[in-house]
Amino acid sequence: MGNLGVSVMQILVPIVISINIFGPFGLGQGNPDASIWLSNAALVWIPIILILSITAWHFMNDITAPKASFKEQWAILKQKHLWIMSILYLAAFGSFIGFSAGFAMLAKTQFPDVEIMKYAFIGPLFGALMRPVGGILSDRLGGVKVTFVSFCLMATLVSALFSTLPSETSQGSFIYFLVVFMALFSCAGIGSGSTFQMIAVLFRGMMIKRNIKRYDSEVQAIKKSANDTATALGFISAIGAIGGFFIPNAFGLSIALSGTPMNAMKAFLLFYVICGLITWFVYGKELNK
Repeated sequence: MGNLGVSVMQILVPIVISINIFGPFGLGQGNPDASIWLSNAALVWIPIILILSITAWHFMNDITAPKASFKEQWAILKQKHLWIMSILYLAAFGSFIGFSAGFAMLAKTQFPDVEIMKYAFIGPLFGALMRPVGGILSDRLGGVKVTFVSFCLMATLVSALFSTLPSETSQGSFIYFLVVFMALFSCAGIGSGSTFQMIAVLFRGMMIKRNIKRYDSEVQAIKKSANDTATALGFISAIGAIGGFFIPNAFGLSIALSGTPMNAMKAFLLFYVICGLITWFVYGKELNK
């Protein structure tokens, strides 16, 4: 549900910047003709954050936090699968968050006559809603299968995007561009759910096998494995979020250097192919289970 925040923001922000909500409180500064209050895009979140912070302080104080030392957490970084799964999660979740940040910019540069803000929220909405679907499918079919198919589809869809963009011989098609991109968002959402499932299953099983040899009590081994898995999930999630920085900047750099986003898209295509191969050859043995 947290991923829906991207779509909510893209719906809410255009509305709040057009209204002088915080003027009576002496906050928010509009442009010279007083038609847009850009500062509202940030200010609107302050009361929401305060309410949620107070609620968390009073009603979430019964949550037991895992107690792991820095040395114990550092040991997780030596696991090769941590880095492999970080790459896969970067390709899946990183694509979702990166395309959410870069879709509107890309569409505006390629189709300047289209009012893109009417459509900007749809892709992030599709991606967020499809993430739990990826988790459900992974529980039934296996995370490896779902992740591999997701990367194959993402590579195919990026290839399809080439024919939708304007070129020297074509004006492009915004409708086809939008449809293909929405499908790409959906596959990225499914892949986010399936890779996250892979991380949990892989590290929990791997950590239990390792810790069962180190602890006399099976309960202690399972508890330590849960802490190690949580550490891995946190680290990999942070790596995945980097996509929100790289993808928009890749589009911008490609357009600045060549006048077209094609080079960035070729890089994404190659990355998805590589991730599909990694999924198949490193974790493909799970397909036979």
